[in-house]
Amino acid sequence: MAREFTRVGVVGLGTMGAGIVEVFARNGVDVVAVEISPDALARGRATLTRSTDRAVARGKLAGADRDALHARVDFQVGLDALHAVDLVVEAVPERLDLKRRIFAELDRICRPDTILATNTSSLGVTDIAVATGRPQQVVGLHFFNPAPVMKLVEVVRTVVTAADVVDDVEALCARLGKVGVTIGDRAGFIANALLFGYLNQAVSLFEARHVTREDLDAAMTLGCGLPMGPLALLDLIGLDTAYEILNTMYRHGGRNRRHAPAPLIRQMVTAGLLGRKTGRGFYTYDKPGSAKVVPDGSTPTADDAPGSTAVTRVGVVGSGTTAADLAAVFAAAGHQVVAVGADGPAGTAGAVRTALDEGVTRDDPDPAGRDAALARISWADALEQLTDVDLVVEATAGDLDTTRTLFARLDEVCKPGVVLATTTSTLPVIELAMATRRPADVLGLHFCAPVRARTLVEVVTTVRTSTEATATARAVCAALGRTTLVCDDRAGFVVDALLFPYLNDAVRMLEAGYAGVDDIDHAMTLGCGYPTGPFALLDAIGLDVALAVQRALYRESREPGLAPAPLLHHLVTAGHLGRAAGRGFREHTGR
Repeated sequence: MAREFTRVGVVGLGTMGAGIVEVFARNGVDVVAVEISPDALARGRATLTRSTDRAVARGKLAGADRDALHARVDFQVGLDALHAVDLVVEAVPERLDLKRRIFAELDRICRPDTILATNTSSLGVTDIAVATGRPQQVVGLHFFNPAPVMKLVEVVRTVVTAADVVDDVEALCARLGKVGVTIGDRAGFIANALLFGYLNQAVSLFEARHVTREDLDAAMTLGCGLPMGPLALLDLIGLDTAYEILNTMYRHGGRNRRHAPAPLIRQMVTAGLLGRKTGRGFYTYDKPGSAKVVPDGSTPTADDAPGSTAVTRVGVVGSGTTAADLAAVFAAAGHQVVAVGADGPAGTAGAVRTALDEGVTRDDPDPAGRDAALARISWADALEQLTDVDLVVEATAGDLDTTRTLFARLDEVCKPGVVLATTTSTLPVIELAMATRRPADVLGLHFCAPVRARTLVEVVTTVRTSTEATATARAVCAALGRTTLVCDDRAGFVVDALLFPYLNDAVRMLEAGYAGVDDIDHAMTLGCGYPTGPFALLDAIGLDVALAVQRALYRESREPGLAPAPLLHHLVTAGHLGRAAGRGFREHTGR
């Protein structure tokens, strides 16, 4: 039978510590909340008060329940106040020397049966436990910010943590309404190991001027449905905190270069640009601690690029889902569309009708709107019927040689000045451009999948793409109601360059036996607020697609951390391609 915790202690009342106090007190547990000084204690009390007052104002907490919650909290200065608690949760800054000193003191002060827990997000729990004479009673309890809202708690056991201690804290998590994921002691655990590799790579893309900060954040919110862009999230976390977490994971996690802090992070920390808490980070805020972004020297201004060319007729080449969706989207927006499909007009037309029936356009899904859109589409089976279009969008999913040949044919067929666009997510756009005699008119238009759900389009420019072609592409996408970001031609562009290495890291974590499919998915959905866990997303995308993208990323960079996980290759070889095949990382029935 699990131990009943009636009185717990929390050491450190910053944002996380105050949030943990609130979690316990909301669930009927008496809390001794400890800080180092009266001033720090007053700040912690104020943080708790602001949080509970917001909950009352939003109807999430009754006024009487708020008052009862506060009555359960005993605010004290000094660790000696924790002599009679059943459990202590430490939530002080991520410094190993500081945590070791605190745990040595707690070992001296607390009862012999008291469990000592750390909320560390990156340091080794074992490294902290050795400062005590009871390492078997030391465990990690990693709550996520904001603790009262986020459902996940990573329960971190060391090689000497007693089994009954793990059982007791798992039961406590359930009592608190949390989902506890129990894992071994490894740098970054699940969520931070996956999250910070992605955040670090995002900084590297920005540092290389591959994309602007605004476009980078839009790429991941609009292209992947994430709750916050990577640079805005780093500003929220704090650049100093991020640097310490990355540095710790790099030093203690096998020196994975994906966790080696990007030079720009260190430079910003040195300059005191720590994010929201200092009023300046990747963005500028109206005052320290504020979430309100204000314009600064890097804020985009009105576009002074040359005007775009008018686009009335659009050619869509391809026969798959993306091609059908694009034909439907362009036609619904009022463009005349010539659809050239490899499976002939009948097959292409059927796919477009299906796309319209499923509400691809969302703004005009009624039968009359569908029929009007269909009337704007002409069906073709030869490229020669694209002679009078203003824009061609290729969506064939062919290999490099086949697609190059296609672009060479488009160059011969289409009139001068026509923009030739590819929707590829893996092929180098410059290779396609140089297959033509008009490389200035060739670019990428990567519509994030699924086209019907994502509003982001990556406009991919090569070193030969003209500003006029770029302006035309952006204007066309704007007329479709899409948000564009402009980026350079490199493997994965922005969205896939950040998304697929994160997914690959998750596969490597599973492959190493560190955590299971469900636990890793829970870590990212419940701990980081992601709409979908990595394995659910991989099964939806298709493991063969993920492997192809990851191979392209690795071929370009030869970065060891980007090499496709062997498990991903093995599953593809075995035909376990995901939801469409009935089996991927999970079994899928009724597809």
